[in-house]
Amino acid sequence: MTEAQLRDLPVYRESSAFSPLVLDYAVAITATPVEVPDAHFAQLRAHFAEAEIVELTAAVAWENYRARFDHALGIEAQGFSEGAYCPLPERAASAQHATG
Repeated sequence: MTEAQLRDLPVYRESSAFSPLVLDYAVAITATPVEVPDAHFAQLRAHFAEAEIVELTAAVAWENYRARFDHALGIEAQGFSEGAYCPLPERAASAQHATG
């Protein structure tokens, strides 16, 4: 990914650097509970082969697993990307008010 893509990741739907189809899918399958609308899955099938969808799902699920595993055990960053660009996700307005 380019630095511009990393910068635009929190606003990927409005960015010309991304097609939201895959990122919307990633958001949907990492949510609790997982809910991927049939129409969205049909769009994925129109753009990707079945094997590609399986690979995409596995990659997103693996990263979600690692993040939850590390968080549950209190494992923090080990400094391997020290100084690299790493944007934080934007919180929804309702979440900001609940914690603020």
